[in-house]
Amino acid sequence: MGRREAPLDPNAGPVERFAFELRKLRQEAGGPTYRQMAAGAGYSVATLSQAAAGRQLPSLAVTLAYVRACGGDPRDWEARWREAAGQEAEQRAATDDAVPPYRGLARFEPQDADVFFGRDALVGRLSELCLARRLTAVLGPSGSGKSSLLRAGLIPRLRDPAGPLPRPAAVRVLTPGRRPLTTHRDRLAPAAGVDGDTWLIVDQFEELYTLCADPAERDAFTDRLLTALAPDSRLRVVIAVRADFLGRCTEHPRLTAALQDATVLVGPMTRDELRQAITGPATAAGLIVERPLTARVLDDVEGEPGGLPLMSHALLETWRHRRNRSLTQAAYEEAGGLHGAIARTAEEVYADLTPAQADLARRVLLRLVAPGGDGAPDTRRPVDRTELDGAGPAGETRFVVERLVRARLLTAQGDTGGTEGGGGTVELAHEALITAWPRLRDWIDSERDRLRVHRHLTEAARAWRAAGHDTALLYRGSRLARAEETFPAPGGSLTPDELAFLAASARQRRQAVRLRRTVTALLAVLAILASTAAVAAFRQRAVAQAERNTAVFNRITAEADGARPTQTSLAAQLDLTAYRLRPTPDLYTRLVADGATALSRPLTGHTDIVASAVYSPDGRTLATASYDRTVRLWDVRDTTRPAPLGRPLTGHTDAVTAAAFSPDGRLLATGGADRTVRLWDLTDRSRPATAGPPLTGCEEAVNSLAFGPDGHTLAGASDDHTVRLWDVTDRHRPRALGRPLTGHTDEVNSVAWTSDGHTVVSAGVDGTARLWDVTDPRHPARRGRITVNTAGVYQAALSPDGHTLATAGNDALVRLWDITDPRRPKALGSPLTGHTAAVWSVAFSPDGATLASAGYDDTLRLWDVADPRYPVPLGEPLTDHSDGVWSVRFAPDGRTLASAGYDHTARLWNLPATVLPGHGGALSATAWSPDGRLLVTVDNNGVRAWDTTRPDRPRALGDRLTGSAGPLRALAFLPAGRVLAGAGDDGTLRLWDLADPRRPRLLARPATPGREPVGAVASGPDGRTLATGDEDGTITLWDVTDPHHPLRRGDPLTGHRGKITAVAFSPDGRTLASASEDDTVRLWRLADGPPRPLGKPLTGHTNWVTALAFSPDGRALATAGVDRAIVLWNVTAADHPVRYGGPLTGHRDWVTAVAFSPDGRTLASGGYDRTVRLWDVADRSRPTALGRPLTGHTDAVVSVAFSPDGHTLASAGWDTTTRLWELRQGRDTARICAATGQGLTRSLWRRHVGQLPFDPPCSKR
Repeated sequence: MGRREAPLDPNAGPVERFAFELRKLRQEAGGPTYRQMAAGAGYSVATLSQAAAGRQLPSLAVTLAYVRACGGDPRDWEARWREAAGQEAEQRAATDDAVPPYRGLARFEPQDADVFFGRDALVGRLSELCLARRLTAVLGPSGSGKSSLLRAGLIPRLRDPAGPLPRPAAVRVLTPGRRPLTTHRDRLAPAAGVDGDTWLIVDQFEELYTLCADPAERDAFTDRLLTALAPDSRLRVVIAVRADFLGRCTEHPRLTAALQDATVLVGPMTRDELRQAITGPATAAGLIVERPLTARVLDDVEGEPGGLPLMSHALLETWRHRRNRSLTQAAYEEAGGLHGAIARTAEEVYADLTPAQADLARRVLLRLVAPGGDGAPDTRRPVDRTELDGAGPAGETRFVVERLVRARLLTAQGDTGGTEGGGGTVELAHEALITAWPRLRDWIDSERDRLRVHRHLTEAARAWRAAGHDTALLYRGSRLARAEETFPAPGGSLTPDELAFLAASARQRRQAVRLRRTVTALLAVLAILASTAAVAAFRQRAVAQAERNTAVFNRITAEADGARPTQTSLAAQLDLTAYRLRPTPDLYTRLVADGATALSRPLTGHTDIVASAVYSPDGRTLATASYDRTVRLWDVRDTTRPAPLGRPLTGHTDAVTAAAFSPDGRLLATGGADRTVRLWDLTDRSRPATAGPPLTGCEEAVNSLAFGPDGHTLAGASDDHTVRLWDVTDRHRPRALGRPLTGHTDEVNSVAWTSDGHTVVSAGVDGTARLWDVTDPRHPARRGRITVNTAGVYQAALSPDGHTLATAGNDALVRLWDITDPRRPKALGSPLTGHTAAVWSVAFSPDGATLASAGYDDTLRLWDVADPRYPVPLGEPLTDHSDGVWSVRFAPDGRTLASAGYDHTARLWNLPATVLPGHGGALSATAWSPDGRLLVTVDNNGVRAWDTTRPDRPRALGDRLTGSAGPLRALAFLPAGRVLAGAGDDGTLRLWDLADPRRPRLLARPATPGREPVGAVASGPDGRTLATGDEDGTITLWDVTDPHHPLRRGDPLTGHRGKITAVAFSPDGRTLASASEDDTVRLWRLADGPPRPLGKPLTGHTNWVTALAFSPDGRALATAGVDRAIVLWNVTAADHPVRYGGPLTGHRDWVTAVAFSPDGRTLASGGYDRTVRLWDVADRSRPTALGRPLTGHTDAVVSVAFSPDGHTLASAGWDTTTRLWELRQGRDTARICAATGQGLTRSLWRRHVGQLPFDPPCSKR
């Protein structure tokens, strides 16, 4: 009999209590001996007995083995073990006086230099650059260790008397905060009376853009830092900025110039550096890191984006779970490992709080987050303690904050740091907490809209208080309504200042409408006296109906938003449904965007993966091949009503993975996993018949088939590592040609022919594409080989001219290759990135200008490959498939795309003809002819004309217009519509005759006075005058009465102190407006004598003015600029212009283009944020945003223009595309229904719409 176990006191601590419960489990299981338990547990008798001894907590693995041996529930016991481990760690932390060697989520500070390991080389490079430059930037992604590099790396070197850097007069560390200049004004000046330079370390420089809402203060703060560049300056500046905010830094030209060669990039640590960071701090503290732990952490963190803070926290928690002096892999796993440690720590703290404290913790944490949007990331937000005090009872708030600080989830500063408040600041210890703690992530995502409203409210209340409760700063109208809707009840999440601000705003509104309410009340009393019962009943019915309609409407719009990222076509149908209920401006712009999006309809019937979808050469038939062992034919002559053709083709005994039409469309070849190829006679496509016996010879599955251009030869690729050729001249007696083509060392996935029939290209799992000379298909020969990657190639596709090869790789990349000389293929440009998993299929459009790719990430992507050296993505991914996309093909007319996928469906995509690709370079301008029948666009390669007689089917006309030695930047039609003016970098004005747009003629090319680059051109309404704006700040007027001989009119107009970015004539031709990089707009009187300035410059912008436009009635001028604002000016009295209210805001980056609609009621704008926005300016004193931004461009939008009839808006961008937006409601509805069909089935209607009777929006079309 074994020795009796020593008694345990379950109240002695978490380890003893856990061991007591293990013993109780064993007793309930009948008291098996430890030897019996060890027989099936995989652990020794000693290990299992020690697990319940109560001296130390067993590992999780041993615990679960013990539990299984006793018939316990592993899930329940894992939860118990984690609870005990957390309690033990807290108990140990409370009694352990040792200083942790790891910082967790907190940054390293100067006093931590002794445990700051792994960055010696980077600190050295930074020190050298700081010696050579007076302003230096440290750039890296979130989590790369920028703050620690500056604080624990650079600062100690500055303070080291024996170090390489000169002794500083002072070292000041600051973060910008909300008011960077106001807060830090005194700290930005050099230290007085002390030798040496004052070093300013500006950490988290991105706060300048995430927290500071005042562009003027932002620029002033940056300008103050830039004084360090002066030769006699006694300042040196080092800034640390997140890499994703580098684009925002370029908004300041001088800062951009200063950082050109003064930037240190903080990249990922090497494996050796990571090893130092893991073991160095422990060694310095006299601890031992077991080798398995080091290896495990290295494997976990290497290549992990933002992995350093995760590693630091995981190691801190490992230290807390340590056994004596050793840090072990078991302790690391107990702590949760790299990805679970943060969440585990946070959840343990959260679970210890009472329900009231937990809710308070949620409110506190959400206040510490600045929500992103439109692609911007969520960021942390330092907050004054005084602001947090309003989140709940003061004592409880302090307790919760201190609990989170003690767990190193938050950091607290004793001084004001970067804020204006008192009492110190609190912030998230690191932004990694936002992504690594799922609960916080879910809170942010579920309350994102409320958080945005709350952040605006907080800042508004702060400004109101700082201005002495100025009533002009109170909320009004929609802002007040939105805030009240978001926070219907006082208390809870609002501070006293915020509550007072809202109360004052509401009080002001009540005072303003008191009289109206009084009159309304009197009328209501009279009405009630007349028919009290009837009115009450009517109101009740109306309220109930309104509430029901609102609920249904909100549900449908929410369902549409939820579907949009992955089911674009379903979202468009739901938008139509919602618009019928309530035609709001928001839904109007949604439908405009939907109408310009690639939408699809499914082809259903297959019961397994659809592996291939191919078009017949005439585009009338689509064949789909499936793992369900069948091939289906579809009549796609009318893509709005595709229909099955006959019955499925059967005969294959396993999955069908390949299909190909012969060039005459009368023969279909199919192949698959049964190792055979079958031929089908499609002379009568409604009654296909087999043509001869199956082709055999392949020893494994057939993956790909392709007919040669003459139709006599069929090529097939197989898993048996070969390519085979068959002679199918006699379709009923096909025969093998020669021996299989060998050379691939693994499965061959793809085969394709060049258009001349001389070359076959194959590609496969060995990562190569191989080119074969098949001029004589009986004796093929090797021509060339391309090593694509080491991951494998799924498909290779050839451009129609046979010069370009596209490969789809298992490495998630598409690559382009020049095979003009098949013996010497060469790579074209960089790989095409965007897919997030293997790319399975690629296909060129019939004109070769567009490439489609499809992959395992469930998406299709389109690429502009007009110049294959510089491919550009076209729009957003196509996302209607619910699983991986196996195959993609263009229809012969290029208007439709067919895809096939893992979700058992094929799809027909209606590609919007209103996206004009193929420019071959970034666009800079677009213009309509006065009759609207012609649209011209300009890119780096010249001007292209489009026939827009049918705006829904634009056609490219003729060759590009050239005649310049440099890129064109601006375009303008003369009013008669025959002559087009263009200007650009070569300092000339060009005039073309477009009477026959297919054969344009260059009429003249006079030089501008200084031969400076020309950035703007405009035509006067009289048809005889042109204006050009030059880079030297001058404006030239031209007499183009005879466009063959344009003449300059007088001397250039001067006054601007920067480059001219835009010029525009008023509709009556009496006034010219000009915009400049000197931040001003000027008006010029052109009538009644020589041109002369009108009044003072317009100074409503805080940075460069980039665009302007007159309203059709000439009474308003819209201006836009780098400050992201659009300003409307009343220019009825052109010599005394005044602003119409405040600026229009909403763009998140430079606004580069504005245009009025022909009726003057709508303004369009475009910007660097890749969006087009519409604004309702019918009431110019109260303009409002019209719905949502129009998205689709993948780079900056630089030009917008309304068609003369106002029905279409053209936008041009740096993504090499021009987009035409149909603005008439009804046209977009027709296109959505044509593209998606009756996509809302009854089951989808019940799921997404619910209460309304079944009535899908496209059912009657």
